[in-house]
Amino acid sequence: MSSRKRKSIRKERRDCAESGVVLQTLSGSDLETKHWDAFFRFYRSTSDRKWGQPYLTRGFFERLGATMADRVVLVLAEHNGKYVAGALNLRGSDTLYGRNWGCLGDYPFLHFEACYYRAIDYAIAHGLARVEAGAQGEHKLQRGYLPTPTYSAHWLREPSFRRAVDEYLEREREHVEERNGRARRAFAVPPGGAGGWLGNQGLARASSAVP
Repeated sequence: MSSRKRKSIRKERRDCAESGVVLQTLSGSDLETKHWDAFFRFYRSTSDRKWGQPYLTRGFFERLGATMADRVVLVLAEHNGKYVAGALNLRGSDTLYGRNWGCLGDYPFLHFEACYYRAIDYAIAHGLARVEAGAQGEHKLQRGYLPTPTYSAHWLREPSFRRAVDEYLEREREHVEERNGRARRAFAVPPGGAGGWLGNQGLARASSAVP
């Protein structure tokens, strides 16, 4: 990363810390019912603000903690003695998969700290090869994450609509591949190579859709 980008990241992390927010990263036996209660509030808040349908129940999170707590990496933010935000990640054999995020309030750079920087911190501390930050979001490129393709499959019943979508995807695929290549070149990472924020530790990645 360039000196300017590194300086910007340090400033974001410093401003978040100086806002009075205290973050903790929880996993395994550290997870308690109060933590899931807090995160479920954040989850519902995100669904409400985005006019979404909260398809996960409070019981789901309780079961998640009961059956696979060692795979859960939950980042919680506390302000004035109350939990105000959280980011839920799941740990694989060599990858940290993120993340479901929610927040009650407005705190400078807290989203980036909880969702991106703390995930990278955890991956480095635990010897993981990479962090998968989820699809979309070019702002991730400025915070140490590199693009990698992801795929989806769809069946379109109407032939004329399917042809129109096929034609669009041909053009879009070229655009996405060119954009991803440009981003990787900016970080001087060879195709298939490790680099970015984690250096020799591995690769922080943000998925971008490739039809």
